[in-house]
Amino acid sequence: MALKQWAASKRLRPGDGRELQRFRGWQLPLRSLFWLRLHGPDGHAHRYAVDVRHWARLDSGRIRAHLFLDGRHTAESKLPAIFPVEGGVIEVAMSNFGIRRCHYRPSAGEPRQLTPDPASAEGRRACLGARRPGLSRAIGIGAVLLLVIGLGLNLLQLAEPLSRMPPVAQRVGVFESPVHLPVWLNLALGAGAVLASMERALRLRYSALLDAAGH
Repeated sequence: MALKQWAASKRLRPGDGRELQRFRGWQLPLRSLFWLRLHGPDGHAHRYAVDVRHWARLDSGRIRAHLFLDGRHTAESKLPAIFPVEGGVIEVAMSNFGIRRCHYRPSAGEPRQLTPDPASAEGRRACLGARRPGLSRAIGIGAVLLLVIGLGLNLLQLAEPLSRMPPVAQRVGVFESPVHLPVWLNLALGAGAVLASMERALRLRYSALLDAAGH
């Protein structure tokens, strides 16, 4: 952990003091905003915000996380980022489909996820989970099933051409895949896997096996 924090400190830059802009509707697919309230040594509550602009990937390819304290820009970092804050650190990381992690890790105690802004895509997904837990659970299960089915079928279809390579065929023999899907169905499964990974990213769920396979 010490090495991870040291590397993150090299990516950390001071803020310029600018004011945090409120979340606007047109920014839904392009921005993530999270909030955290902490009490300082003086007993007063301070409000932290983590602002990530996804469109930077389209511009320079370098996405940065920006930290605001009580509405003012106090630090920024390339991802993955670790921001020192009162009583611990805020950790921010991204996957190919959205925010992978945005948690407060206190010096003592368990990490907890920051609260997404209600206007953001993550906030709206959290609102759905609070208002319609049954529907939210069904969507989450459906996303996992799409990823598992897509991963399994891809592995089956990939195993056959790999097994025909001479070194592999000589050692283990040729594997005949029981599944041969048409191109259109493979494309549909791929699109479904991407959508499933995007849905999981809105809930800050990530599996190196499942979600990486959706890429």
